[in-house]
Amino acid sequence: MKLGIDSIKLPEAKKRGPLASLDHVKELGLGGIFFSTALDMSPDLDSGLLREIRAKADDLGLYLESGIGKINPYCSAEEPALRAAGGGDIIAGFTRMIEASASIGCHELWVAPGNFKGEYRGRLANDRFRTDVTWEEQLLGIEKVLRKLAPVARANGTHVNIETHDEITSFEILRLIEKVGADCVGVVFDTANGLQRGEHPVFAAKRLAPYIRQTHIKDAYVGRAPGGLDFQTRPVGGGIVDFATILPILADANPTLNLSLEVAQSVADKPRKPNPRQCIEIDDPIWRAGHPDLTADELAAYMAMVDAYEKRVASGAVLDWEAYESSCYGYPTYEVQSYGFDEAIAFIRQSARHVETVCAEKGVALSVPEKKQKAA
Repeated sequence: MKLGIDSIKLPEAKKRGPLASLDHVKELGLGGIFFSTALDMSPDLDSGLLREIRAKADDLGLYLESGIGKINPYCSAEEPALRAAGGGDIIAGFTRMIEASASIGCHELWVAPGNFKGEYRGRLANDRFRTDVTWEEQLLGIEKVLRKLAPVARANGTHVNIETHDEITSFEILRLIEKVGADCVGVVFDTANGLQRGEHPVFAAKRLAPYIRQTHIKDAYVGRAPGGLDFQTRPVGGGIVDFATILPILADANPTLNLSLEVAQSVADKPRKPNPRQCIEIDDPIWRAGHPDLTADELAAYMAMVDAYEKRVASGAVLDWEAYESSCYGYPTYEVQSYGFDEAIAFIRQSARHVETVCAEKGVALSVPEKKQKAA
């Protein structure tokens, strides 16, 4: 296994461009980079540039992963670059990305089933609870897109991997894999997103393990709050996710799986307006009715996990929501935002140290970049 990073959350990735970002990843002592889509490597899918990126990643000993974007047809209008890649034909755009990625050896490709909009509070922040179209209709649309892409994926020896994104459950992903085929559809396991669907991360890891082909390694604060539960991104090891249990599960299922950190994005890269607190409306009847697969046993384990985490918060071992929000690590709500380049780098380093420590303690084989080996 190698430990790398999602390019969107790598500070200055857009400013530096893909080639210089590879150097930055190497400087940070990480093992690879996960470009969300092939368009993030080359907006026009230039074959020469893509080959150059591949060659440089290989020279640096870095893994290179990619994706094709959002495949929910009901949110396609919010991602115009995907349609533009196909000259107006979004399926052609996806096809071009699959073929271009395969040409440089990227056969595991990320897709996401919807959008998350943090400016809205509660369930309306994600597409699962859109009021113009039901989630069931969206899942059917996603399935139809996957079926259209399946022959292209199979022809290129590729898996289209569905992220455990903010709006979808692990149960729904498994049903999509069953319908379309595990030979061309897999999973990008985000270790924290399932918390927003009331899923226990360990339970979800066990359910999905045979199909996990890419990852987003992320942690979060989850605690009781008015209206349900607060959700707040934290450095890996500082949140509620039990990586000491999850990482061995992932390694047993796929010993060469790449672990890609997804950290809090620097405000220097993406300025943010003050956002409302992200609320998991876990006690709301509409929210609960929207999660028919969530069992009483898993919900009980989930709430026990929340109780245990709240004890850590009460002891002072973990900052509460407000204290963290006002610190340099948080997403500050005040106008002068302090979470910039240096803070994002510190977030990455802290997260990487925790993953490396857990892997060492649990006997999980993690490839250590040459630079780190020399430092040791």
